[in-house]
Amino acid sequence: MSEPADIDAMSFEAALAELEQIVARLESGQAPLEDSIRMYERGAELKAHCETRLEAARLRVEKIVMGAGAAQGVEPAEFS
Repeated sequence: MSEPADIDAMSFEAALAELEQIVARLESGQAPLEDSIRMYERGAELKAHCETRLEAARLRVEKIVMGAGAAQGVEPAEFS
């Protein structure tokens, strides 16, 4: 098995794809307990990374919208 990629260097899409693979493997129930624990830990790190990337993207979009809307009276974007 190859070394896992450095999470901090991963794109959102790559991290999400790996997280989806981990979830599928965990849901299958086929992995030994120790492997499941390692996968769960990696999944938690990937989830946090994805959340950080999404928040950064949200802030960038909000900044763009507020900057463009400052002269036009546009409200900031709401992402829920």
